[in-house]
Amino acid sequence: MKPSRIIFRLLLCLLLLLPTPAAAQTAADSVKIVTANWHVTPLHKGITSFEADFDTLYGVPQNIAMLEISTKHYRFDVEIHIPRETAIAIAREKGAVAAINGGFFKEDGSSSTYLRKSGIVIDTTVTTKLSTVVNGAIQIRRDRIDITPWTRYSADTCSLESGTVLVAGPLLLQDGQNYSFDTVYNQDFVNARHPRSVVANLKNGNILLLVASGRLPGHAEGINLPQLQHLLRMLGGKDAINLDGGGSSTLWCLFAPDNGVLNKPSDNKLFDSYGVRKIGNSICVYENE
Repeated sequence: MKPSRIIFRLLLCLLLLLPTPAAAQTAADSVKIVTANWHVTPLHKGITSFEADFDTLYGVPQNIAMLEISTKHYRFDVEIHIPRETAIAIAREKGAVAAINGGFFKEDGSSSTYLRKSGIVIDTTVTTKLSTVVNGAIQIRRDRIDITPWTRYSADTCSLESGTVLVAGPLLLQDGQNYSFDTVYNQDFVNARHPRSVVANLKNGNILLLVASGRLPGHAEGINLPQLQHLLRMLGGKDAINLDGGGSSTLWCLFAPDNGVLNKPSDNKLFDSYGVRKIGNSICVYENE
């Protein structure tokens, strides 16, 4: 999927004028994203998958997989896996048509951060390590996902009686602009390359579920959070938040071929779709009734 020559030239002129923070991305990275050979597949009404392999993006090989989902046809919720299970197994059990791994979790599968469903607080725990990176919340009300800042005081004032709230982070974008990492004290988490999972609101009103695969040398080596911000802005992101990543990163769709996994999970250390990890919760997508 490539723009016409005229559109490409206009985009190129614009991209070359964009600020590019040191060690994060370059104008060349912007051009690679715009001109990539994206494999675009309409999977079902209101669901489209996008995938691209880059010989080099942000200095290393990358694999990016995405689902763009229309809120006109689908609703969303967080499903809890206790004991831990793969996002695929839970999604199939619950009748979901797509899923992405959710927030951080403990060994038994319970959430490591604030989680509230239908007015009931499921968990409030924030470990010392996670307290340095979780600064946002995903608020889900059927077909609507709001991505907002969250502080340790927000739990005391949260009074939503319907829908779901899951705390994650760091926040990546707000209103199409980079959200500052100044309050994220674990800068190693920000700057290291890892597999990354994201949920984002797009400027066109759709929801984007994205996984940048990683930990697969020579194929997909992962990206850091400033690079992820840049990628999301290039893709039309408005509000976006980082989910649990690493070996947990999984993007699945019922209508995709093979086992439905669109990214390259890293737990089996192979560049395929089978190294899927058992996790604690997932964001699932359901067809509207």
